Amino acid sequence: MHDDHRLVEARLERALRQRLRPALHGATVPLDIEVWHAPGEPVPVSDALGADYKPAALGESWGPPWGTSWFRLTGRVPQEWDGQRVEAVVDLGFGGGPGFSAEGLAYTPDGEPIKGLNPDNIYVPLAGLASGGASGSDQAYAKGGAAFQVYVEAAANPTVIGWPDFSPTNLGDKETAGTEPMYEIRRADLAVFHADVWNLLLDIDVLNELRAELPADLPRRSEILRALERALDALDYDDIPGSAAAARAQLAGVLAKPAYASAHQISAVGHAHIDSAWLWPLRETVRKVARTVSNVTTLAADHDDFRFAFSQAQQHAWMKDHHPQVWSRLKAAVESGHVVPIGGMWVESDTNMPGGEAMARQFVHGKRFFLDEYGIETEVVWLPDSFGYSAGLPQLVKLSGHKWFLTQKISWNQTNKFPHHTFWWEGIDGTRVFTHFPPADTYNGQLTGRELAHAQRNYQDKGGGTWSLLPFGHGDGGGGPTREMLGRAERLADLESSPKVTVEHPARFFEKAHEEYANAPVWVGELYLELHRATYTSQAKTKQGNRRSEHLLREAELWSAAAAVAGRLEYPYADLDRIWKAVLLNQFHDILPGSSIRWVHREAEETYARLAVELEAIIARAQQALAGEGSADVVFNAAPHDRDGVPAMGASVRGRSHAPDVTVNDEGPGIVLDNGLVRVTVDERGLLRSVYEIESQREALAPGAAGNLLQLHVDTPNLWDAWDVDPFYRNKVVDLVDADSVEVESATPEEAVVAVTRSFGSSRVVQRIRVRAGACQVDVDNEIDWHEKEKFLKASFPLDVRAEQSASETQFGHLFRATHTNTSWETAKFEICAHRWIHVGEPGYGHAIVNNSTYGHDVTRDVRPDGGTTTTVRLSLLRAPRIPDPVTDQGMHRLSYALVPGAGIAEAVEEGYRINLPSRTVAGSDGVAPLVTVDNPAVVVEAVKLADDQSGDVVVRLYEAHGGRATARLTTSFGIDSAQETDLLERPLAERDLSDGGVEVALRPFQILTLRLARAS
Repeated sequence: MHDDHRLVEARLERALRQRLRPALHGATVPLDIEVWHAPGEPVPVSDALGADYKPAALGESWGPPWGTSWFRLTGRVPQEWDGQRVEAVVDLGFGGGPGFSAEGLAYTPDGEPIKGLNPDNIYVPLAGLASGGASGSDQAYAKGGAAFQVYVEAAANPTVIGWPDFSPTNLGDKETAGTEPMYEIRRADLAVFHADVWNLLLDIDVLNELRAELPADLPRRSEILRALERALDALDYDDIPGSAAAARAQLAGVLAKPAYASAHQISAVGHAHIDSAWLWPLRETVRKVARTVSNVTTLAADHDDFRFAFSQAQQHAWMKDHHPQVWSRLKAAVESGHVVPIGGMWVESDTNMPGGEAMARQFVHGKRFFLDEYGIETEVVWLPDSFGYSAGLPQLVKLSGHKWFLTQKISWNQTNKFPHHTFWWEGIDGTRVFTHFPPADTYNGQLTGRELAHAQRNYQDKGGGTWSLLPFGHGDGGGGPTREMLGRAERLADLESSPKVTVEHPARFFEKAHEEYANAPVWVGELYLELHRATYTSQAKTKQGNRRSEHLLREAELWSAAAAVAGRLEYPYADLDRIWKAVLLNQFHDILPGSSIRWVHREAEETYARLAVELEAIIARAQQALAGEGSADVVFNAAPHDRDGVPAMGASVRGRSHAPDVTVNDEGPGIVLDNGLVRVTVDERGLLRSVYEIESQREALAPGAAGNLLQLHVDTPNLWDAWDVDPFYRNKVVDLVDADSVEVESATPEEAVVAVTRSFGSSRVVQRIRVRAGACQVDVDNEIDWHEKEKFLKASFPLDVRAEQSASETQFGHLFRATHTNTSWETAKFEICAHRWIHVGEPGYGHAIVNNSTYGHDVTRDVRPDGGTTTTVRLSLLRAPRIPDPVTDQGMHRLSYALVPGAGIAEAVEEGYRINLPSRTVAGSDGVAPLVTVDNPAVVVEAVKLADDQSGDVVVRLYEAHGGRATARLTTSFGIDSAQETDLLERPLAERDLSDGGVEVALRPFQILTLRLARAS
């Protein structure tokens, strides 16, 4: 008579804990331990091999935060172990999960990397390490008496975020983390590995996890439980290794039953989502990649069907640059097909905030690396963890030569469950890309019964599709798949009551999914993540550095190309390539969004500052070469539209402005600034009381409301401090209306400035409200000395329009979002991302707010006293979360924005470029004809550069920016022999006809077009 099910479960749990798992490694002998603590930053392996090691013992402390210790472990295989599987078992004092604790990389005595060590992967194979022993695979057998030695580079990476209460720590920067050792070495043995016990453990785990997911009344559940009970009965607890085979025999029948014909099918793909920086600095990620690749290539030697998807070209490049031996193994694994380069991007970047050209370059540099180094054309865009996906992305996916798109992050939505797992995603221009969200809802799968059952139940497209993809392997901090996960996959390939599991290339999954479900439903617009909305704002200096770098790169390429075509300078190919890659790296989805530790953001700010100096020097050299010798003021305009008598992307010798003078009247109530286009009134509190557009005779601000009102919110999200702003932040707000001073700072015919100083909390802000001659807008320049904690600073503009939607700039265009909250989908978008501008309006009239470094915004509707509707646009300026960086945003910030009354989309586009690309004045004698000119302002030139292949061809990338059909003629100031339409990598797609030396273009709404122009010889 069988025991009650619960009794069997309890018996099994104890047997696993106390009998089976401890029996995995049998006889052991201790290894001799020596240690060398590396001073400062990590050192090359050659330095460590020659270091002065000292004796150490189990229990000895090591590892101040972010420190490195090298252990030399030495021993000898006992004679009686001859012919057995032997491996070293090393516990560095692990805690937490893989990638979030101490980590190690094992090396042979001659410095060859073997594999990584982490809390879920603590063995080192004997192969190649024991003198006289077998070499080759993980499954080599020992020779009795053989000497053994291994070196372990141990990284004392701290747990930066205090779990489980998510408390702040000072461990996120080496400068504040302290020096007390955090770890102690717990185990260092040679041990016999019992393969039969290992296999029995996997048999039991797979069956028991499957059983737990089945309905209680399903016969299969009882059948499995009875088999597990028989297996326990077959075990001899005095000889687990010797009886394991008999126990396995009791399970063979239930493991052999095939899956149902209608079972869900899962393509399992090995993976290790390695954050290029997050709770560790960039330098540590280099080591994480080396550990992970070493693990993967070790597994590949024993599993021919193993496939590992390895994204982020930057991480491949790090191995080439820093770990040549790992790089050699990686290339061999790519050649054999075990490692699959994927993603086609330099890093897995954020996609909300990078500008259009930067997003294009993510694909250019990523895909070109894989082509140049491996000869592989990537097909799948792989972004499992970025915080939402912009509506401009599908076109870039297609233009970079990719076919498929994968993420799972939208499963993190707080409010609305996304309705599909396999679908067509349509972007703002109409481009569609076949897309998949793994229904297992993880990119760190372990092929557990729970994951597989959840994938099968959760899959939203039943009846249309039968396939889903599951990335498996330890990730975030790296580690990747384990031999246990591959053992699970073998058992789950065809198992009754379970989905069928096939380990395969992700592109094979997409091919099969597309073939069976080509008519999948369509999702139009952005993939908005209903979580992590504060990433549009956190770490303002990182975001400002990105925005500035993007625009400096535009200028550097533009003016360098012009100088090269003119024969006055060599084009700085290598410098621009290097700088672009540095900017792209810092667009990683935990750097640009502001969700990394202090160390990461400190380095990012330093990098941006260094790149700015380099780019300014490149720009200055090119402009001086173009302007020639002389003392006249030559004004350069890098923006894509004419400005103040200067042509788009050209330069003119400054002439006298014909704009009406700016006047100031400070004798009445408030200060009035008037330039004939806009009349601005600043009240005694330093707030905008009126922004009156003279031509339309319309007031921009809502009746009785004040513009440029700074508002301070309490900001204490429930969990993810740097990532999240929860809707209840709006419950508490302080309007900053008290001013220390309000005064006219300058008044000239060219501009008038009112300076407003405010103090609040521990902070101080100086705002310069500026009206310029000839500009129908009011500019606000801010200097904010910010020292608040857990506060959120916004700038509010209540506008006198009834806008049912807002328009926000995104890559190569803009998208519309509802301003109302009719449904839960609209309500969830209470914080949104915009690039250089956001626009609200009613038919025939509207307003734009442009900025030079802000991404977060919110737009709300309010009822006016007269029954009308006010549309309030607020810019999110600064936050002050404490986790994972306790000093987020503290210090001085300088940022600018402007209200452009009466603006349509066309004006929003133009002013958005202008505030980010201020004109430059160089002493010289010559104006500069633009390299390229476009005769339709709706067709915007995003980039002008020389071709990457150094042929001297000029590459122009342009797009339709207003959201309608557009035709234009592109002409050049240099002779051209031919014009080709290309993809983003400048590869030919079609020949373009020349007409009188120019090119006629016709674009659909938001279409991107790249032209390669061969210069006449």
